[in-house]
Amino acid sequence: MKRFIQYVKNAYNELVNKVTWPSWKSLQASTVVVMVASLVFAIVILCMDLVFENAMKGIYNLLY
Repeated sequence: MKRFIQYVKNAYNELVNKVTWPSWKSLQASTVVVMVASLVFAIVILCMDLVFENAMKGIYNLLY
C-alpha cells in the first residue's frame, strides 16, 4: 500500500511541477486544426463512399 501512495504522490508531483501545459490560445488553435482536419477527412471518405456506391450500382446494372 505504501508503494501505491508513493506512486500517487510522484504522479501528482510530476503533473504539477514537470508537465508543461499549453496556453489557452495554443489549445484553441490546436482544436481548430483538429476540427478542420476531421472535416476534410469526413468529406474525403464521403466522396470515396459515393464513388464506390455508384460504381457498384453500375456493375449490378450491367449484370442484371
